[in-house]
Amino acid sequence: MPKVYVINDTAINAFATGRDYKHASVTVTTGALEKLNRQELEGVIGHELSHIKNYDVRVMMLTTILVGVLVLLSDFMLRSFIFGNKDRENRVHPALIIVALALAILTPIIGELMKLAISRKREYLADANGALLTRYPEGLASALKKIRDDKEPLVEAANKATASLWIENPLRNRKAWLKGLFQTHPPIEERIKRLENM
Repeated sequence: MPKVYVINDTAINAFATGRDYKHASVTVTTGALEKLNRQELEGVIGHELSHIKNYDVRVMMLTTILVGVLVLLSDFMLRSFIFGNKDRENRVHPALIIVALALAILTPIIGELMKLAISRKREYLADANGALLTRYPEGLASALKKIRDDKEPLVEAANKATASLWIENPLRNRKAWLKGLFQTHPPIEERIKRLENM
């Protein structure tokens, strides 16, 4: 059984962490405990337990490692083309250097977009599995509506490094260029709609 922790924060939110069942924990804010009814809280906890059951922390960790390896390989390729061969007879064609430079620039961006897309898919999966676990998708849908309408952002505990952990992005009120593409979570309205259609 996962350990349970409470963060003293008035915003409604929660997250799960741990690489497997033995090392898992669920953290809930005091705002969630105070503002959600029993069915809504069960929906949120079901969602978080689904992240543990689906090994989402492990999946995202492996995704991050894979993206990091690809970035290192593209950087290594660029550096070897630029600095690798110093004799004049074996010069690298300038077109290859341009391709390597483009890969070194684009690989981290594409890798991050892939990682964020996987994160959004895992959120949908946790919503669906959490609803199956509680057998009451309306509970989580109602909790997401309250989270959407809650005007109190997570002040103390939220930052970019932990944003993907929470049931809803705690930084959602911040303006961002190409907002949907760089979000850790799918649009809350779409999540609510999917739950209501279950």
